[in-house]
Order: sequence, then C-alpha cells, then structure tokens
Amino acid sequence: MKSLSVSLLAALGITTLLAACGPNMQEINQATVRAKAGADNAEAAANRAAQAAQSAQAAAQRAEQQAASAEDAARRARDAVARLEAAFRTSVLK
Repeated sequence: MKSLSVSLLAALGITTLLAACGPNMQEINQATVRAKAGADNAEAAANRAAQAAQSAQAAAQRAEQQAASAEDAARRARDAVARLEAAFRTSVLK
C-alpha cells in the first residue's frame, strides 16, 4: 500500500510539474488565432497591392496612348504652321 501511495504521489507530482511547466494551450490557441488573423490581413493587403498594380499598369498604358496622341497632334500642328508659312511666303512674293 505504501508503494502505491508513493507511486500515486509521484504521478501527481509529475503531472503537477508538467502542468506548471508545460505549454499553455489557451495561449497557443490565442497565438494561432492572432497568426491566422495576421496572415489573412497580409493576404488581403497583397490582393489590394496586386489590384493597385493592375490599375497602375492600365493607367500607364492610357498615359502612353494619350502621349502618342498629343505627339501626333503636335506634329499635325507643326505641319499646319509650315503650310501656312509657305502659303504666306507664296502670297507675299507674288
């Protein structure tokens, strides 16, 4: 009986020691929840960044098209001015 009591006390002592020194599952679960929330936030931020990059790329393409149109308009304007100057010179020299 005495050895049974010693065994039970030893088992109780070991259980108490493990409970005191072992991992706290509530803290582990809370850390897991926080980590998952952080990962979800990071994923949402990455998605927003990807959408912003796509929008920026589309805006850059529109800007390039508008710049090409502006260059074309400037070229046409220079051509028109050159024609007007030529016509003026022709009319003055007559």
